[in-house]
Amino acid sequence: MGSLTWSRENGWCDDKVWWKEATFYQVYPASFKDSNNDGWGDLPGLISKIDYLHDLGVDVVWVSPIFDSPQKDMGYDVSDYQAIYAPYGSVEDVDQLMEECHRRGMKVILDLVVNHTSSEHPWFKASRASKDNSKRDWYIWKPARYDSNGVRHPPTNWRGYFASSTWTWDETTQEYYLHLYAADQPDLNWDNAECREAIYEDTMRFWLDRGVDGFRIDTVNKYSKRRDFVDAPVTDPTSPHQPAPEMWCNGPRIHEFIHEMNRKVLAPYNAVSVGELSLTPHPSQVVPYVSASAQELDMVFEFSLIRLGNGDGFGSKYIYKPFPLSKLKQMTDTWQTFVDGTDAWTTVFCENHDNGRAVSRFGDTSSREMWLRSAKAIALWQTALTGTLFLYQGQEIGMTNVPETWDISEYKDVESRNYYAEALEAGDEARVQATMHGLQILARDHARIPFQWDSSDHAGFTGKEAVPWMRVHDDFASINVAAQVDDPNSVLSFYKETLKMRKAYKDLFIYGRFQLLEPDNEHVFAFVKHSTQNEGGQEHRKALVVLNMSAESRPMPDVAKSGWSFSGSRLQMGNLASTQDHKVSNLALQAWEARVYIQDVK
Repeated sequence: MGSLTWSRENGWCDDKVWWKEATFYQVYPASFKDSNNDGWGDLPGLISKIDYLHDLGVDVVWVSPIFDSPQKDMGYDVSDYQAIYAPYGSVEDVDQLMEECHRRGMKVILDLVVNHTSSEHPWFKASRASKDNSKRDWYIWKPARYDSNGVRHPPTNWRGYFASSTWTWDETTQEYYLHLYAADQPDLNWDNAECREAIYEDTMRFWLDRGVDGFRIDTVNKYSKRRDFVDAPVTDPTSPHQPAPEMWCNGPRIHEFIHEMNRKVLAPYNAVSVGELSLTPHPSQVVPYVSASAQELDMVFEFSLIRLGNGDGFGSKYIYKPFPLSKLKQMTDTWQTFVDGTDAWTTVFCENHDNGRAVSRFGDTSSREMWLRSAKAIALWQTALTGTLFLYQGQEIGMTNVPETWDISEYKDVESRNYYAEALEAGDEARVQATMHGLQILARDHARIPFQWDSSDHAGFTGKEAVPWMRVHDDFASINVAAQVDDPNSVLSFYKETLKMRKAYKDLFIYGRFQLLEPDNEHVFAFVKHSTQNEGGQEHRKALVVLNMSAESRPMPDVAKSGWSFSGSRLQMGNLASTQDHKVSNLALQAWEARVYIQDVK
């Protein structure tokens, strides 16, 4: 954790810790680069591309789960935290990855999945062996309920994340065990102190001792469950299983557990931590997790913005709900400003392994020109925001959602398949079509297809004779690294420049104060960034970011109301070649045009 001397209230940022200014890059290893032509990405493949990431401007490589696993949920079901899933490589490969990154001044964080394990983990095998086993209480077991006819039912009516009950019956011990996700992913019982200590020792210290720089911590606010285990209110009368996140998110001991994790493990190693904080939409709930004085987590991912378009509730998650630009701006504003006046910190991201591609969701893929412009506009939007920046693999080349012509057989994710099967089972063709439409926009599969390196067979992800674990995008020949790396007008080149701008003006873009302009404008997204004040309390620089997020020309917003004046300002960057040629002005914005102006404050 950083020191406690920096306050966003006065803006003077003398509390500069490395992870605030770093650009993190998430690698989904199964789909990044395959070195041995078995169709599955691996650690040697990732290592071979470290120079690519370094040249992009990446400071930290975040590797999604690589621990040994039956792969029921792409590695989020761990069977051995101290071994690597063989198709990825070995523990020694992780050591080499760290060595190569550290030699270049980069760092490595691993994905820590400790809300649950695989049902194949030795801990769970022991727990289910008998009711008096020493590890029985390391998981959450409950007896059945029986109705008046003697029919057995789960302990509660809770619906899990993968469209099923959160409880599975175990014949051996004649009880149910809890799993918020698949039945193959039983939840650990964090109320058991011995279990917590084993987590710290076996899953965290083991890797920190080897040189890992920190963790992205999966499902970090679900470790403390309510202990009364009562039914959730019936909000979906068509299902026997009801959404119940209030039973397991932000539970009664959650801050105690995370503070203990930091005190015992993270702080002694000076390890960076970023938590996945789902279903926590109120800033007042989030600040306690990331307040420096609370000494819990360095930062978290809050998902209100990236979940835009998802349907309400669990059952209708993939029933797409269109949203206006004003909603996107509102969410950005909320999660940019919630730390103002606090010692908390925030993150910036619009893609990850669990969501559709940003250019397909927030941009415009109707033509190649609109794709190019909107991908760059998204790059400026993200790199100009306050907080620690996270990029997801392929975002930097504008990778898009899979084609709408692909049918459900090409979708490999357990969640996608389960939601589609649930719609089929309901026998409602309209729901089936609506679910498929939602999956075409929002499914996790879009982010998981093989990375597009070049126009050769399988996009250069794997060898010509190999069979990729997941189908390569149809457009790989036109959207790939090789086609962009030497093109100064490419999305990749633009990301490199925006990342340089972000660090050159870190007082504005990393630490600066965010001010939203014209919140109800449904076409243009404009905001001012105010630099952190110096020791004398004076702002010395500010920036105007203007993004036309529509396919038509739009007038420049009335920025004068914010106190901005084009007099004395300079056009720092834009996403159209013509933008670079003219002097600072308030000319109308072309379709998907984005500009950044900077002004020194006297």
